[in-house]
Amino acid sequence: MTVTTPTLDPRTTALLVMDYQQGILASLPGLADPEALLSRVAGAITDMRAHGATIAYVRVGFTEADWAAIPSANKTFSFIGRQHLMHHEEPDTAVHAQLAPEPGDITVRKTRFGALSTTDLDRRLRDRGITTLVVAGVTTSGVVLSTVTDAADRDYRLYILSDGVTDPDPRTHETLMTGVFPRLAHIIDTAELRSLLHESPLRAVSSSPSVTSATATSGADGG
Repeated sequence: MTVTTPTLDPRTTALLVMDYQQGILASLPGLADPEALLSRVAGAITDMRAHGATIAYVRVGFTEADWAAIPSANKTFSFIGRQHLMHHEEPDTAVHAQLAPEPGDITVRKTRFGALSTTDLDRRLRDRGITTLVVAGVTTSGVVLSTVTDAADRDYRLYILSDGVTDPDPRTHETLMTGVFPRLAHIIDTAELRSLLHESPLRAVSSSPSVTSATATSGADGG
């Protein structure tokens, strides 16, 4: 049976650009062609902006208080706290310059894997009427897994960019992309994203002669 991927309404859609930070990208062993990965995500950002969608950046970084608050029971983050890693003001924790945020974008700083659990991102998305998320991030088994499962429980419609996520463990990446995520999200690539945006209801309405004419008339009446 053929499953049709739903089209996107840019007015209610946000692209999540998660953990695309210089230090994280540099720490990934064996990352194949990081420049190509960055270029694809930059293209997705450009496409989404062009259609009026929201761009939301998520980065991980810690203050001294954040380090002190991490309990020893947290296997991953207690190590970060003890070693005082990833201070939020260090250049390596900034969003990669190639994907830099612009005015009007959402930017949040997190202190755990997921994009939603330690930030106000969910509220800020809801305030903008966002119901659909397109996900790009590193790594697949870290921020992507945590965010997708959490966002699915919060009833967002989800799309994962297959060529906008990566993981240092190819087998784990493949298992998640083929065995886990398809139950929670639509798996597309950046080329498919571009096609979905061009097929969006908003584009169809705005290009309709009758709607254009009605808009022009309304504008004239208002003047």
